[in-house]
Amino acid sequence: MTDLPGIVVTGASGRMGQMLVRTVLDSGRARLVAALERAGHDWIGRDLGTAMGGAEIGVTVTDDPLEAFSRAHAVIDFTAPAATVEFAGIAAQARCVHVIGTTGMTDDDLKKIEAAARHAVVVRAGNMSLGVNLLVQLTRKVAEALDEDYDIEVIEAHHNQKVDAPSGTALMLGEAAAHGRGVDLSAMSDRGRDGITGKRERGHIGFSAIRGGDIVGEHDVMFAAAGERVILRHVATDRAVFARGALKAALWGQGRKPGEYDMLDVLGLAGS
Repeated sequence: MTDLPGIVVTGASGRMGQMLVRTVLDSGRARLVAALERAGHDWIGRDLGTAMGGAEIGVTVTDDPLEAFSRAHAVIDFTAPAATVEFAGIAAQARCVHVIGTTGMTDDDLKKIEAAARHAVVVRAGNMSLGVNLLVQLTRKVAEALDEDYDIEVIEAHHNQKVDAPSGTALMLGEAAAHGRGVDLSAMSDRGRDGITGKRERGHIGFSAIRGGDIVGEHDVMFAAAGERVILRHVATDRAVFARGALKAALWGQGRKPGEYDMLDVLGLAGS
């Protein structure tokens, strides 16, 4: 049992954090060696199992990432941009795999993560599910096949607690569509239409975000032309798909060379 890779879960009290904890504990392929929360959180110092409403599991919640990461082979991190950037530097010092599911990061944040990846393995993806990453590949291929007579729209829906828009997955899909078309997404992106916006610009990639209830994640990529539409769709009904993908990434990263990877690398789809 002690030979299994040791995993730290950050943001352990959150919905995704608790799902990650259960996934690691139930996997039989890894050990949960630490659970991290922000300073001042009322779970600090408590056994994680009892904090989650169950039996003791022998893991005490901590607010010390350096100490926690020093005992780990991998860190799974679905938190907030500022926290993730801090964790990236510490994970690089500890030379442990940093799996990042955090979204909403700025270009400056991404540059700092890129710097950390020079010293350790970073696996970063807007979505960790197999189905979504297949959708990304399909989106690129369809965008390659269909010309600008087909308008591209990315429509995403999430729960009412999500704080960033478009979602990280929607941006992945937009990037895939832009890559297929051979254009720069930042120059061709349409977001936040409101009021008299004028007609749609030919070749632009549009984004729409829906927030409501407990929607886990729904993503459509629509290719709309005169007389027909092609719609690619993925619906997630359980956060466990993201947790399983994140654990797969943490295990895949063991023994890899330092660098920044994504789920296409993990799933063997890169370059396909």
